[in-house]
This record gives sequence, structure tokens and C-alpha cells, in this order.
Amino acid sequence: MANYADAQELAALRSLSASIGRDPHLTQAAGGNTSLKAGDTLWIKASGTWLKNALAEDIMVPVAIAPLLKAVEQRDPAADQPQAFAIEALNARKLRPSIETTVHALMPQRVVLHVHCVETISLAVQADCEAQLAKRLDGLEWAYVAYRRPGLPLAQGIAERLRPGVDVLILGNHGLVVAAETVADAEALLRRVTGLLARPPREVVEPNVAALTALIGRTGYRLPADIEAHAAAIDPESCRMASGGSLYPDHVIFLGQGSVVARSGEDVKCVTERCGAAPAAILFPGLGVLMRGDAGAGADAMQRCLADVTARVDVVAKLNYLTAAENDELINWDAEQYRQKLNAAGG
Repeated sequence: MANYADAQELAALRSLSASIGRDPHLTQAAGGNTSLKAGDTLWIKASGTWLKNALAEDIMVPVAIAPLLKAVEQRDPAADQPQAFAIEALNARKLRPSIETTVHALMPQRVVLHVHCVETISLAVQADCEAQLAKRLDGLEWAYVAYRRPGLPLAQGIAERLRPGVDVLILGNHGLVVAAETVADAEALLRRVTGLLARPPREVVEPNVAALTALIGRTGYRLPADIEAHAAAIDPESCRMASGGSLYPDHVIFLGQGSVVARSGEDVKCVTERCGAAPAAILFPGLGVLMRGDAGAGADAMQRCLADVTARVDVVAKLNYLTAAENDELINWDAEQYRQKLNAAGG
């Protein structure tokens, strides 16, 4: 830390990070990241770590800002490997910086918060997202960035849209970035923006646990960790949206491409035979969700996120799904395979 004031701000950021990480409406699993600029060093959450653990573990990694920004400007593929810019002498745990380190470096403000909040994602997947934002964020300095793969492609997209004074970014099919000069101001801006974007979820009935338990039998499947996850299957509109494909990157990373929805009369065996594999989650319309027995905490968190997001989407909205190429790009991406490996044992 450059000085006492920076150390105080980093302590405040860790406290806020833990608070954000405990709120499934703001971030899920290892998603989301926070950062603080101290002189020419960027302290950012490590890849694969959970924000909720920010007070219990040392999850912040120091990165040299100037060479990283130069790599982004030159479209150097090295910018997609932020670990190359980590300051190893200060990185005792040898952790990798978040793949989204470039997003934080590009924002000129000292404190940057990137969250996968369900209020933002539910708008960011709608084709009319920009029009909706214009109505809701009037008076704020914001920019919309259409979907690009996290890492260098997203950094380039942000660089193209960034203008002086912008402190709010809405990332298409992805999430929210807010930035300020202090942790307190960043938190206030986060609360303001998420409040402006908030929409009430559609209400659903309770899951049919008896029917789901009967379906489990000896299949190796189980109920989800969060009862809220069932809403994606119980609500017909949410189920329809989920069946259309992948809506955002972390769904692909933790649950696979799209959602598997059981057809009328199908049990777990029928679904797995039709798919040729056992999916991480199966949606049984009107009943609820079953998770594969070995699905980790990240998968559970993202199944809950799917329910929370789709419950807020306008039922008449046209949705932007990730393309087949965008799905493949995420599944075969080294940075995300690393993050999955770290998350195999859960958070």
C-alpha cells in the first residue's frame, strides 16, 4: 500500500466486497469483482475467488496499471492474460488477477465495482435495453456496451464507448460497473443505480417438492441449495426464457450452454438419454428444478441467478441470447477453465 489513506480505503473496499458477495441479487459464486487504484498499482479481486470471502481471505491481487493499459491500447493479446501484469513481490498467494482486470484499469476513477446484479442483467438481456436505460438512468453519466467476451474484447468495447465523466457502465448480457473516487461514493452510486433499474419479480407458487423427490429416486440428482432457484421452472414465462438459450457468460461457465427443460412425461433418465449426458440442472415445468449431485456451489448460485433474472424480464421483450460462437468461446476459454477449476470445491 502506498500510504495509510490507501490502506484505509482497501480495508473499506474489502468490507464492501464481502457485503456485495453475500447478496445473491448483486453477485453470484465467483462472479463480480472490485478494485482500488493506489498510485500506479491496481488492487483487484483474484480470479476464482468469491467476494463474500473478502474479509476472511486475502483475495486482492496487485497489478501494474500502465503496462496493462498500454497492452489494451495496442490490442496486445497479453492483455487477455492479466496475470502477466501482476506484481509478484506483493502477490504472496500467487493468485491470478480477475480476467476483467482490464475493465477496472480503463475506468479512471480510484474505486471500481463490477457486479452481476440481477436487476441489471434482466435489462441487459433485453433487445430494448438502451431505450429502457435512457428512461431509467436519465441524469447519470452512463454508457452501454454491447456484449463482448470478458477480457480484451470487452475492454476494447468499453474503450470505444468511454467518454469523460462516465462512471456507470451497463454491459450487454453481462452486468454493471460503477466507479467513484472513494469506496463510500462507489457504494452510494451502486445502490442508486440498482434502485433505478429495479423491477419487481413475478410471483410464483412453491415448488412441488414431493414430485421432485419422487423424480430423484436413485438418479444421483438433488434439490437445489436455494428454494428460489425453482422459480425458473415453475413460472411459465421464466421457463420459456430459460429454454431459449444462454443469457449471460457465468451461466455458460457454471451450468453449461442454455437450460435443459424436461418435456411432458419425461423423468431424469429420459432427459439424460435425450441429452446424451447428465446436465448440471434440469427444469421440470410447473414442478421445480433438480441439480446433478456433483454440481458445485457455483452451479447452485447460477441456477438461483437464472430464476432471479428471468423473473424480472419483461414478458413481451425480445431477448438477446448468446450465439453458438459466443457459447463456444466461453466453454473453451483457458481463463474460465481456470476459474471453474478453483470453484470445483465451491465457495
